[in-house]
Amino acid sequence: MTDGRTAAPPAADREGRNTFWLECHQVVIRVGWIFKTETIIMPAVLDAVVDSGFLRGLLPVLNRGGQSVPPLCFSGALARRPVKKWLLVRTSLAMAACFAVLAVVWGPLQASRPDLLAAVFLVVYAAFSSANGLNQLVAAALQGKLISPGRRGRAMVISVALGSVLAIIAAVLLLGPWLREPDGFPKIFAATAAFFALAALAPLMLDEHPDESRRAVVNGGGTATGFFTRSVTAARHGLALWRATIALDRALVRLSMVAACFSAVLMLFPHYQAFARDRLGSGTSSLLAWVVTQNAATGLASLVAGPVADRRGTRIVLVWLVALSSLTPLVVTALSLATHAVAVEWFWIVYVPLGLNPISLKLFTNYALELAPRAADHPRYVSIVGAALAAPFVLSPLVGLAVDVFGFRHVFVAGAAVIAAGAAIALGLPEPRHSPG
Repeated sequence: MTDGRTAAPPAADREGRNTFWLECHQVVIRVGWIFKTETIIMPAVLDAVVDSGFLRGLLPVLNRGGQSVPPLCFSGALARRPVKKWLLVRTSLAMAACFAVLAVVWGPLQASRPDLLAAVFLVVYAAFSSANGLNQLVAAALQGKLISPGRRGRAMVISVALGSVLAIIAAVLLLGPWLREPDGFPKIFAATAAFFALAALAPLMLDEHPDESRRAVVNGGGTATGFFTRSVTAARHGLALWRATIALDRALVRLSMVAACFSAVLMLFPHYQAFARDRLGSGTSSLLAWVVTQNAATGLASLVAGPVADRRGTRIVLVWLVALSSLTPLVVTALSLATHAVAVEWFWIVYVPLGLNPISLKLFTNYALELAPRAADHPRYVSIVGAALAAPFVLSPLVGLAVDVFGFRHVFVAGAAVIAAGAAIALGLPEPRHSPG
C-alpha cells in the first residue's frame, strides 16, 4: 500500500516551499537592484554621458512604458499558461542580459561616441524595462496562484527586509568603491547582470502544479501567417476583456486612478539627484549614502506594512503609503529654501520617504490580486493597474522640460499635490477581504 503522504506534499507544505523560493527570487533581485537603483544610479549613469533634463525625463517613460505595455499585451497569454515558473526564469535571464550588454559596450563607447552610448543606453534600458515588467507580471501571477492572501504581507516583509539588508551590505562593499572609480560603471552593470542571472535559479525549485483546463490554444498552424492571425485574434480578445473588466469593476477603476496619481512619484525621482548636483554641488560620493538610506527605509517600512496588511488588509496600508509618498517632493522643496550648508547636510533625508516606493508598488499588485474574482483574472488585473501607472508617463519629458524652464521647486510642489489627490481617492477603495463571497 502507498501512504498518501508520499504521493504529494500537503498543501500547507507546498505553499511554504513555494513561498520560500519566491522570497529567495525576490531577495536576490533586490540585491541586484541596488546596483541600478532607479531613483539614483540610473539618472546618474545617463548624466555621466549627457546632462539633459529632457533625456532624464525619458527614463520614467521607458521605465513605466516597458513595465506596463508588454505585460498588458501578454497578460492573456500568461493566464492561459498552465505552468508559469519557466517564464520567471526566462525573464530574469533577459534582465541579466540587458546589463551584460551595457557592461560590454560602456568602455569602448564612453570616450569615443558618447552620443551613441546615450542612445544604446536608452534602448537597452527600454528593453530591460520590458523584461522587468514581464518578470513582475509573472511573479505576481505565481504569487496569486501559490501564496494565499493572508501570507503575502509576510512574504513581502521577508523579501524586502532581508533583501534590503543584503543589498546595503553589497552596496557598502562593492557599489561604493566602484562609484569612486572613473571606470566603475561597467563593474556595476556586470554585478547587476550576475545577480539577476542568479535569481533565475530560484523559480526552478517551485512546486507548481499545472492549472486545470488552462491549456494554450494551438490552432492556426505553425506558419508565420498562422502566428500572425493568432496574435491579432488574441490581442482583440484581450482588449475586449480589458474593456469589459474596467466597465464592470468600479473598484478597479478607482485603484487605477490612484495608480495614475501615484505615478507622479515615479516621474519626479530622476530629478532629485540632478537637483542635488546642480544646486548643491553633490558628487558621486553622495550616491552611496542615498542608496543605503533609501534601502534601509524600504526594509524598515516593510516590517510595519507587511504585518498590518496581513492583519487589517492591504487597502489601509496602501492609503497611508500613497499619502506619505507625497512628502518626498515637499522635503526637496523645503531643502531648496534652506541655506546651502543645511541642504547639503540633510539631503539624505529625501530618500527616506522615497524608500516607500518599492513597497507601494508591491501593494498595488497585492491589492489588484485581491480585487480579481478568480485566479485566472490575476494577470489581467495586475496588467491594468500597471497600465494606469504608466499612462501619465507620456508627460514625463514635459516634466523634464518644465524643470529646465521653470525650475525644480514649482514642479515638485505640483507633483506633491497630484500624489496627495491619489491618497484622497484611495480612501474610497473597498476592502476585498470584507466582501461577501
